[in-house]
Amino acid sequence: MTTDAPLRPVPNVSLRSGPGIALITATVLSSMAGFLDASVVNVAIPAIGRDLGAGLVALQWTLTGYLLTAAALLLVAGSLADTFGRRRVLLTGLLVMLVASLVCAVAPSFAVLIGARVLQGVGAALVVPSSLALLNGTLRTQDRATGIGVWAGLASLGTLFGPFVGGWLVDHASWRAVFLLNVPLIVGAVLALLPVPESTAAGGRLSVDTAGALLAVVGLAGVIDGLTVGAATGWTSPRVLTELVVGVACLLALVPVEGRVRAPMVKLSLFESRQFTAINVATVVFYGALAAAGYLLALHCELTLGFTASEAGAVLIPSSVIFLALSPVSGALVPRIGPRRLMTAGILSVAAGLLWWAFAPAGGYAGSILPGTVLWGIGLGLVVTPLTSAVLAAVSDLDLGEASAISDVASRLGGAVMIALVPALVGVQAGRGLGEALAQGYRTAMLVLAGLCVVAAAISAVFVRDRQRAPAPRFAPPPPFHGCALPDTGAPQGAAGPPRIGVPVRTRFSLSRNRGS
Repeated sequence: MTTDAPLRPVPNVSLRSGPGIALITATVLSSMAGFLDASVVNVAIPAIGRDLGAGLVALQWTLTGYLLTAAALLLVAGSLADTFGRRRVLLTGLLVMLVASLVCAVAPSFAVLIGARVLQGVGAALVVPSSLALLNGTLRTQDRATGIGVWAGLASLGTLFGPFVGGWLVDHASWRAVFLLNVPLIVGAVLALLPVPESTAAGGRLSVDTAGALLAVVGLAGVIDGLTVGAATGWTSPRVLTELVVGVACLLALVPVEGRVRAPMVKLSLFESRQFTAINVATVVFYGALAAAGYLLALHCELTLGFTASEAGAVLIPSSVIFLALSPVSGALVPRIGPRRLMTAGILSVAAGLLWWAFAPAGGYAGSILPGTVLWGIGLGLVVTPLTSAVLAAVSDLDLGEASAISDVASRLGGAVMIALVPALVGVQAGRGLGEALAQGYRTAMLVLAGLCVVAAAISAVFVRDRQRAPAPRFAPPPPFHGCALPDTGAPQGAAGPPRIGVPVRTRFSLSRNRGS
């Protein structure tokens, strides 16, 4: 599929100008909406199940439907933003998310709810690459580092307070109100976009990897549904076997298909770097463990410890605060000691937190949950910025945006797959509900997830090199709870100069040709 798009001058604006403030506001609110859609549903799952009387598979797809669609379409959506304009694609994604959120709030059945969640994922796939690319490509070169730093800090508020606010709505209103939480954010983002100028289309032809996108969606859907259904109905059922075989076959077929496409969804040559491949494998494993552990913890707090939804949504707030405080410190340490030790120590700290949650006696929050939360926050504060720096250091300057996009997709895929495996981890079987299985299998599941973190730490220790091509970013990305994405941190910075954000050529995130410098 190809089309032509005109090339127009880039309307660079000052961060302190009216359009610059509107730009920051729009991109922050857009990112918050995406983070909320990925995270706040966790605390509402028990209430949704009680109200709609759904089975385990439907409950799981309420979570994984969003993550799957957002991950599978993310790179294709970036190509759309490159060609049709970032503001236009961002606005389209916001409107899709708005409609989907309203449908979620009034869904009369689980079939409608899951369909609306999948549609939310489509909107998120359009919003993620276009929002940051619009911010980077529209601001003046000298304002980009500051602008992205402001964006990262403010967008983090969505993950800091979103689950708590969502839980409060479940307790005092309805689970349906959770899906309305992002409506003011989306409306505000749309209004803020009005004075923001459109950015240049990437120039010339749109090339959408339709075959790659279809294989990714069908393959991931087959694998994820097979994993989800297998725990409840048995792993030898014809449906499970068929879905797993077809899903794996589609994913395996991606490699030769992507090798033949002129503009592939995934640039396979990047994986010739052993460090790049290893870090993305570690990202899938580690972020998958994070997403599954966050989901398990919310269920454990509500179904086993008797926490209210708002209390369950607040349990990780201390870790967000620690993350925001520690990330700048780890970023400053990367140029001095390299990313390997920081990544390894951070992932092991998260593993220690999961071990605490596995063995802590049931009781109040301070004794059973808080110590693990502190270790979780310390681990994320140590690992996120070095991981971003290391994955970008493994590729050339021309591939920075593509590398960041692949890392983003890896984190989301890890979350989708591991959340699909949660029923199997806790020992769900036919005739045995999630709550009953959780009471018996919570510790085992947390131990498995802690073991996955140890595997990710070992991969980091063996394959990550400490020699850095560039200093680490000077701002902290939003915390990646529940499989949220790592943002693009831009181009490398010179060894002796100020940060220079976002100038790779022809990337999926549209951080090219339009830098106005």
